[in-house]
Amino acid sequence: MNSPQNLPQTMKAVGLLEYLPINHPNSLLDVELPVPTPQGRELLVQVQAVSLNPVDTKVRSPKAALETSPKVLGWDAAGTVVAVGLDCTLFKVGDAVYYAGDIRKAGSNSEFQVIDERIVGHKPRNLSFLEAAALPLTVLTAWEVLFERMGISQMGLDAGKSILIIGGAGGVGSVAIQLAKHAGLTVIATASRAETRDWCSKMGADHIIDHRQNLLEQLKTLGLAGVPYILCTNDTVGHWAGMMESILAQGVICSIVGTSQPLNIQPLMNKSATFVWELMFTKSSYQTEDMQSQHDILNRFAQLLEAGTLQGTLTRSLSPINAQNLKIAHATLERGTMIGKFALEGWEQ
Repeated sequence: MNSPQNLPQTMKAVGLLEYLPINHPNSLLDVELPVPTPQGRELLVQVQAVSLNPVDTKVRSPKAALETSPKVLGWDAAGTVVAVGLDCTLFKVGDAVYYAGDIRKAGSNSEFQVIDERIVGHKPRNLSFLEAAALPLTVLTAWEVLFERMGISQMGLDAGKSILIIGGAGGVGSVAIQLAKHAGLTVIATASRAETRDWCSKMGADHIIDHRQNLLEQLKTLGLAGVPYILCTNDTVGHWAGMMESILAQGVICSIVGTSQPLNIQPLMNKSATFVWELMFTKSSYQTEDMQSQHDILNRFAQLLEAGTLQGTLTRSLSPINAQNLKIAHATLERGTMIGKFALEGWEQ
């Protein structure tokens, strides 16, 4: 390990021992843990800010399991590299970084975190740590959906084609709208409230329809018989029939929302259409050959932000990072009305 400074032995963190409703006093706990040591291609990052995603609430959701030591959640962070493993080549001590992390390992709700450098990007220079922390998971998810799972050209070769983004005002939807527009697509986002419709427009959506109403009928009012691309960021089962109707022949549907119910994909056969899942943790979980593409994606997105081509998605923040404030953030996400992203910054000294 290479480090220019004497690091503390212990660190503040927020973890859980039981999986409880968020309003339970012990749902999240302020704890003290050992500072980890980076190995191989790992970085040790001093975490400055974190943000919340639905995965946090899903992992924490009530279940019978018990932890023998505190489980740390958090899969979005921005901070500063304070030590590097001996095999690191992409970063050095002092670099400002942002990343989503690895679902198999301890999360970012701690003062220090070890993270594989291949899934870390250089923090956008024009964003604060707080603003940067709100982005990584949603950036990686949206990018992989559009350009890897759907195969949309980044060079504008699919310009003029239409994409339907179900749930446009959430974290992933907010980024996907911007990336799809940047690729030249016509973006149709769904939103059901005035404030979410306004947000989708701000992100650059060309048209906004209501996901509580029949999707295909609304597309027809726009002069479309269907769309070649559909991204579902909310309630895969609930929108399944509408997506089956709305996808064009040889189109692609991608969902980021799992389901406990079987999906009937038979309607896709006559259309030779594709259904595919996207989970941005796949590359780190399976150590895929293209794992380092997440480093490249985050760096490319940072360049687009610095050029003013794209914008951040932070809409709410709290300080410091502690159990009390993380409970507020979890409760907010669980209400299902969040627009953009919720982030926290700083640690009490």
